[in-house]
Amino acid sequence: VQLQESGPGLVKPSQTISLTCTVSGASITTTSYWWNWIRQPPGKGLEWIGTITDSGSTHFSPSLKSRASISRDTSKNHFTLQLDRVTPEDTAVYYCATAGQGYWGQGTQVTVSS
Repeated sequence: VQLQESGPGLVKPSQTISLTCTVSGASITTTSYWWNWIRQPPGKGLEWIGTITDSGSTHFSPSLKSRASISRDTSKNHFTLQLDRVTPEDTAVYYCATAGQGYWGQGTQVTVSS
């Protein structure tokens, strides 16, 4: 299973981060596969953002729930994170990963700066 993140590397404050994770080697609707977005700010640890399940349900970190959404396109076998009203504190390497199976993308750097 391979995951690949894509999206803009630079976003201005107050705008929206939109990142897509394209999956190969498994369908995102495969039973028991849950798909996560995780980030790591510079000098800090990993932070879970949210999850979309095999059935399409979503779950979010309480601290980001008001700004985050995750959707999916099963025809393209990808899922997308949107994070609204970003600030420089949202600067991080963003990863997509499975839950439990241990598959991760390589990560993509997103910088929030004017």
